[in-house]
Amino acid sequence: MRLDANIKERIKNTFLETLNITFIESDDPTSLEAIMPVTGQTAQTMGILHGGATISLAESLAGIGSNSVCAGDERCFGMQISASHISSANVGDVVRAKGVIQHKGRSTHVWNINVFSDNTGRLVSSIRITNAVVKQAVYSGKGK
Repeated sequence: MRLDANIKERIKNTFLETLNITFIESDDPTSLEAIMPVTGQTAQTMGILHGGATISLAESLAGIGSNSVCAGDERCFGMQISASHISSANVGDVVRAKGVIQHKGRSTHVWNINVFSDNTGRLVSSIRITNAVVKQAVYSGKGK
């Protein structure tokens, strides 16, 4: 998936920058990847990746992906997440999220995202995200 040319600028000073998420583009219009280092700031007390950080990575990927395929007058927002944490990733590892859009409808997008450990190759989490698609005029309050 190709991203908006201004995406790096739009990520500055956001939660995505705090998590140090990096997006990886491809020529496949239905998928997107991102990586995130596992650090003390993204770990839980036992030194492994926090489930909330994993979900944040997945939701960020689905949000950027959905907004990349929206029409110019549309925006997407997360409305539902289901996550299954299967294994762990330790501090010092990097996790890779691979997302595929399963449904690209007029009012919703559905993404399946698998998060893997770069060190072990093991599946860390499997996450399904539904995004709502809204017209920008409704989002900005200008359509009233």
